[in-house]
Amino acid sequence: MTDTILGFGAMRLPQTDANDPATIEMEEFTQMVDYYMEQGFDYFDTSYAYHGETSEDALKKALVERYPRESFRIADKIPTWLLAKESDNKDLVNIMLERLGIEYFDVLLIHNINKVFINLAESTKSFEYIKKLKDEGKALKIGISYHDKADLLEEVLEKYSNILDVVQIQLNYMDWNDLRIQSKKLHRLCVKYDVEIIVMEPIKGGTLVNVADSVKKQFEEYSDNSIANWALRFAASQENVSVVLSGMSNLEQMKENCETFKDFTEITRDDHRFLMKMAREIKKTLAIDCSYCGYCVKECEMNIPIPDFFNLYNSEKLYSLEANFANYGTAAAVNAPASACTQCRTCVDYCTQQLDIPELLVDVADLFEQ
Repeated sequence: MTDTILGFGAMRLPQTDANDPATIEMEEFTQMVDYYMEQGFDYFDTSYAYHGETSEDALKKALVERYPRESFRIADKIPTWLLAKESDNKDLVNIMLERLGIEYFDVLLIHNINKVFINLAESTKSFEYIKKLKDEGKALKIGISYHDKADLLEEVLEKYSNILDVVQIQLNYMDWNDLRIQSKKLHRLCVKYDVEIIVMEPIKGGTLVNVADSVKKQFEEYSDNSIANWALRFAASQENVSVVLSGMSNLEQMKENCETFKDFTEITRDDHRFLMKMAREIKKTLAIDCSYCGYCVKECEMNIPIPDFFNLYNSEKLYSLEANFANYGTAAAVNAPASACTQCRTCVDYCTQQLDIPELLVDVADLFEQ
């Protein structure tokens, strides 16, 4: 049986305003923290960037100010895209510590390492900086949050596996054999270099729960377990995985996910084969393979709510609902329509799924704005 635990990802928290990620609903979030801690779990994952840079402060109020420091672990991430010079590492980390109200990180990661941001991290000596913090006791474990293909990860691990304790990777059954995400290859590299694995996107931003009715039926025929249960157990059953993060948005999701890990059973070979079949089935029904992480939105000069539009696009392709057009119109009026895209392509560097976002926005506009 695995020792993997459920991690609380503070990036999809409940909001009072669905269009404003900074409006975290603190009462429900605090209830979620309390329930999570009561179940014996202790790992919280946040970032400088999450929820419009308010996630850390929300964790301070709901967790740090209410529980003994030794009773929980916090993982945080240095925003690589904000690094321009070496001293920025220290400046950003000091802000992160102050926002959280803590003296040290249990895990400190360099955020969103990919072919673009690895150059920023290396030119500003971020790897040397996090090693220094570990030596000083200000970070108990150090690592990277990784968002690219296996070839670059192998280069990074060849250089830095001697100092890295942790690699956070996207791992789920849909992306296991995906040619862009390459979850299986990323996993095998981490095992090869013997680094601890933190799993992000085990449910792919809800994609593996909000599936077509034909897929739901096959899951129901296979077992009584929920679809979310299968996704979490797939990730947690893999070698070297210590934490499976879930960006939970309400107390109901929290309760269901805690149950999965309190009475955990690893998947079997037959289960694995079934989930690979389901991955193929889901891919057939999915128009845009988005994880709805929202990293692209902050960089959009036109303020286009890209993940929301992709979600509506997928829903319309699956279900053909009139409500999708109404919801698109509202979001476009409050923010900007898909057709407002200037094709600047800045968002592409931030996409964890390596999507050609500008081209896909053309498809969205063609569907909803005709």
